[in-house]
Amino acid sequence: MTKRSFPFVLILLLGFLCGCGNDSAAKIEVETLAKSGCSWDGGVLPAYPAAAPEITILHITIPPKTELPLHRHPVINAGVLLKGELTVITDKDEILHLKAGEALVEVVDKWHYGRNDSNQPAEIIVFYAGTKDKQITVKKATK
Repeated sequence: MTKRSFPFVLILLLGFLCGCGNDSAAKIEVETLAKSGCSWDGGVLPAYPAAAPEITILHITIPPKTELPLHRHPVINAGVLLKGELTVITDKDEILHLKAGEALVEVVDKWHYGRNDSNQPAEIIVFYAGTKDKQITVKKATK
């Protein structure tokens, strides 16, 4: 496929998915869960580095009554809590409470941890917009 034909193919595909021109097709519903240039604490997201991109998508299950270690993400990431509840706490005591179905744009290069205080597992899908050979999570060294 040539670069010139790509936009045309994309338009055809979108038309097909949206049922354009076909009244009997089921309508696709789209809901924006998050769209922001800032993280949940109000910090401005950094510019993307000029390096080879690498997207990572993780499905994380946090058992009941579990606290994650203090860590930071040197890359932009966002997630959607699928099940349960989760509390995110920064080292500056900023707190975010998430319930199932809620999205977050995570803090970048800021120490924080997650905690599941409930009696049910918390499940979250997280998308990391990183670069090749760069860590997506750095755990704080313990003394």
